[in-house]
Amino acid sequence: MTRDEFDQYCASLKSTTHVIQWGDASVWKIGGKIFAICPYWGEGKQHKISFKCSDLNYQILCELDGIIPAPYLARAKWVQIQNQDAMNTGDIKDYIKAAYDIISKKLTKKQRAELGLAD
Repeated sequence: MTRDEFDQYCASLKSTTHVIQWGDASVWKIGGKIFAICPYWGEGKQHKISFKCSDLNYQILCELDGIIPAPYLARAKWVQIQNQDAMNTGDIKDYIKAAYDIISKKLTKKQRAELGLAD
């Protein structure tokens, strides 16, 4: 998945916001809380996508080649895809959607209502 594909997919999720932080990282949020990150490594270089996971998925994914606990975020059960061969685009989208769901469910009822998210 390219950074452009990453950004397009994250933008398709309801009520997300996008910021560029930490140099040139593409950071996606729901209700002000981050659910996925893709730093910019330059044209033609592989992008290292990071996202929040459930406890079980964190354990499983960290055992796969090309996926590591995300630097600085591992204690919160985030992983980072280090190489494009580690996971196909469809699976990455599924995990990003799961990350979005995990974070959005942690928002208050009021925040969820303001964002138009159903309970």
